[in-house]
Amino acid sequence: MTETRPGKQPVTVLAGPYGHPVHPILVTVPIGAWVASMVFDLASHLHAPGGFLAQGSAWLIALGGIGALAAAAVGFLDLFAIPPGTPAFRTALVHMGLNLAVTAGYAAGFAWRLGGYQDPRPVPAGQIALSAVCLVVLAVSGYLGGKLAFRYGVRVADERTQSEGFTARPAERLSRKDAR
Repeated sequence: MTETRPGKQPVTVLAGPYGHPVHPILVTVPIGAWVASMVFDLASHLHAPGGFLAQGSAWLIALGGIGALAAAAVGFLDLFAIPPGTPAFRTALVHMGLNLAVTAGYAAGFAWRLGGYQDPRPVPAGQIALSAVCLVVLAVSGYLGGKLAFRYGVRVADERTQSEGFTARPAERLSRKDAR
């Protein structure tokens, strides 16, 4: 059996050491901020006057954008580790394209919200709809990111290294037999 290693090793330490990529932890920032912004958007309709929730949502969108730029930078480095012309590379390109579209959508939404930033009213339906569409596209992109990691093993330790976590040492085997 031949050992496959494409996409496993980092192209630079900036992407995280072997077996510990940085991209997956950084994506939690934009995902969390943008989901929370949707919660604030909806809550702005449940609390009068709601303007403070609309302002909080705008700040969360901005925070998500900053987090998305950081995640994109190291995600781009991970893309360089994938051999071109492979299904993993094509999936990564779609994943990247969707994430760029989502980030652009939220940037447009943020600019749209700046005009009414001091307005004490709830978030308008159009802005909520834009955020909802962005979240749906983000979910599709997240699915593809999961496919890259869990199906194709991009930036995941190779199979031999992974098997170390499931192989008991001789002393551990003996102690388990004694426990039975």
